[in-house]
Amino acid sequence: MSLTLTRLQALRRQSGAPAAAAVATPASPAAKIDSDPLARLRGLLRVKRRDAPAPASAEDRLLPGREIAPGLWLQEGRLPFDLPWQPHLDAAFARRDVPLPTSELMFFDTETTGLAGGTGTRAFMIGAATLDPAGLHIRQLTITKTSAEPTMLDLFRGWLRPSTILVSYNGKSYDAPLLKTRYRLMRQAEPLSALDHVDLLHPTRRRYRGVFENCRLGTIERRVLGIVREDDLPGSEAPGVWLDYLRGSSAKQLRRVMAHNHQDVVTLARLAIHLGRC
Repeated sequence: MSLTLTRLQALRRQSGAPAAAAVATPASPAAKIDSDPLARLRGLLRVKRRDAPAPASAEDRLLPGREIAPGLWLQEGRLPFDLPWQPHLDAAFARRDVPLPTSELMFFDTETTGLAGGTGTRAFMIGAATLDPAGLHIRQLTITKTSAEPTMLDLFRGWLRPSTILVSYNGKSYDAPLLKTRYRLMRQAEPLSALDHVDLLHPTRRRYRGVFENCRLGTIERRVLGIVREDDLPGSEAPGVWLDYLRGSSAKQLRRVMAHNHQDVVTLARLAIHLGRC
């Protein structure tokens, strides 16, 4: 006849044998995280902190140019132009009968937080260039704080005159509408709609479609203008670079974005003159 559990324990106590005790097996860390939503969230936050860029020194956070307002940097300079000065540019390439006054042209390009556009996308950098007999005058505005965006937009508006002719590459479809939206969201007067605008993408396509593999600006500058960029950062990487800078990373990659934007406006000026001479 078998003994019951209670009687067996009593016999063991009488004989001096230790009573059997239930031993709880500790749960593994992974099991705790899976069963505890807060632990899972803490784990995700730890991973995010590991992926965050290492904090940079104050010296390595500096950008070219000068900080003209909190979080707003201006880089300005002149580039000698190796093409002879012409007061007017033949505008037949843009299907216009009246020549374009060269001194009124403003070549501009933006770097933004996304490529899709929309109200959630902002321009964190605006590059602009104008031509005069002394060469190409290039100015770039870069914000390192979102609170500096209204000041950047206001300053860019001050560069424009009623006679300014905007020149871009796909700017009619992307850059200009994006800036117009940002002006409205910042409750500022929007100056772009009142200005003439020449988009070089369309005459470039008419002339070179089917000649090269595509009509991207990088392809045209390389195949038509003979410009080869060295250590160029693709524009598609610019949003991530800017966000990393806001999170405390070094300014090294953001300087490359500025160099990319600088070359874009130089290329626009050269392409406009090239098309005007064709």
